[in-house]
Amino acid sequence: MSAVAHVTDHALVVLILELRGESFAIETSQVREILDPGSITAVPGADRAVDGLINVRGRVVPLADLRLLFGMTREDAGEDARIVVIEVPIDGVPTTVGIRADKVNEVTELAATSLEATPRIGLRWQQEFITCIGKRNGDFIAVLDMGRIFERLMRNGKGTAAPVLVAAQADADP
Repeated sequence: MSAVAHVTDHALVVLILELRGESFAIETSQVREILDPGSITAVPGADRAVDGLINVRGRVVPLADLRLLFGMTREDAGEDARIVVIEVPIDGVPTTVGIRADKVNEVTELAATSLEATPRIGLRWQQEFITCIGKRNGDFIAVLDMGRIFERLMRNGKGTAAPVLVAAQADADP
């Protein structure tokens, strides 16, 4: 038996995406749709990680770039780039947001036996942003905690992402 207890007793169905060649997963229960990149409206003075708005079926949706939050560089979108539209609770309010992805790979199931707690050391990313680590085909995949990520963006030092995200909450369906 592993020295690290398994995180859950059930499998996770996740969307695998890439940010600068590194694989991350988002639980499919949060994913609403995947879009080709389109017109993005810049928000002057906003936090660089949440500095744009997109139109998703007539709704204004903030667009986040997790690469910046993870200390990666922002580069022009390649032909495989997509926007993943998710619904995430921020302060208990379901909020629709978009996140940039360099590539969306697949929807897959991570077996419960492959999921382990996030190590306290040895990660490039902040531990609080990772729900767990899944093992698949010999690779490790970080399962992102989207709620914590966006709550952090709401409370960042400058508070400049907060107005963009608050506007999205106000537009949330009742």
